[in-house]
Amino acid sequence: MTQKLLHFEGLSVLLASLFFYSIQENSSWWLFILLLFVPDISMIGYAFNERIGSILYNIFHSYLIPIFVIMLAFFITNEWLLSVAIIWMAHIGMDRMLGYGLKYPSGFKDTHLQRV
Repeated sequence: MTQKLLHFEGLSVLLASLFFYSIQENSSWWLFILLLFVPDISMIGYAFNERIGSILYNIFHSYLIPIFVIMLAFFITNEWLLSVAIIWMAHIGMDRMLGYGLKYPSGFKDTHLQRV
């Protein structure tokens, strides 16, 4: 039950991100598609070792940084930065919906969603 709730939470974040992106003025769906998978570049850390890979992956797949960027974008009134942060949130929500969670250093497949 808890795991299904976490998947639904990811779906909710994805849908909310899509909604908020769609109501933005000057939002480009080409930009959305182009940037949607950019956070996955963080998996390059696994080329070094699992510890570095999990740290880098978790930095780019935690909600903390994009939430901070959203607040910063509002504070400085920067629509482009807001768009990037919303797309980033959509990516994380999509990952959580599909069952990809934050990684443990013990292995790429050991995630917080599998250990719940």
